[in-house]
Amino acid sequence: MQDNDVATFESSPRGTAAEGLTERAHQALLARLRDGRLSSGSFLSMPMLVEELGLPMAATREAVKRAEAGGLLAILPKRGITVMDAGPETTRECLELRAMFDCEGARRIIETGAPFPLAALRTAHEHLRDEAAAAMTADLPGRAIRTDLSLHDALAAGLGSALARRLYAENRDRIAVIQNTRPFLADRVASAMREHLAILDAIDAADTARAAHEIREHLRHTLRWWGIYPE
Repeated sequence: MQDNDVATFESSPRGTAAEGLTERAHQALLARLRDGRLSSGSFLSMPMLVEELGLPMAATREAVKRAEAGGLLAILPKRGITVMDAGPETTRECLELRAMFDCEGARRIIETGAPFPLAALRTAHEHLRDEAAAAMTADLPGRAIRTDLSLHDALAAGLGSALARRLYAENRDRIAVIQNTRPFLADRVASAMREHLAILDAIDAADTARAAHEIREHLRHTLRWWGIYPE
């Protein structure tokens, strides 16, 4: 029994260290997927990815397995990895899934009176809408993505389910890969902000049906922006 206790005690720090390296590799990998350094369709061998992340092979391999489980990568046996293909079908599925989370989050927020940063979201969206209508600046696309996500994240916070929030977060990362495949235009930034403001108005009015309608309208316009025309 004593030997087993000693073995457990001695192996624990090593296990903790390995887990920490894996988590670092996973976060580094996610950061590169989110900001476009690893773009849709990219191919990398495992040694290339190890060099890119600057972390050990074992940790990098575990991080890749996590990312594959989230649909962000595909492992090609004995070759390497490829970043998810952000084609029309994947784009449609990811955006439709987000709209489902949005509708449910909005419903729960309205019906339960859960905390929701309505005033802050409205102010941020109005400012960005007005900026985009005036001129396109170099930092506008990045701020537009962050402002766009702020509403979707706030709606996801109202889901009331740890599992649903985790699935939302995984889908959020897939959408980030999609968003990096084409630049945003000022016209789309302004119109997206207006669509978000319509959702906020519905939540402010505690109108569940109207919120769901505005979320579906936002989905429809977003799909059209990506060249997808659902039947």
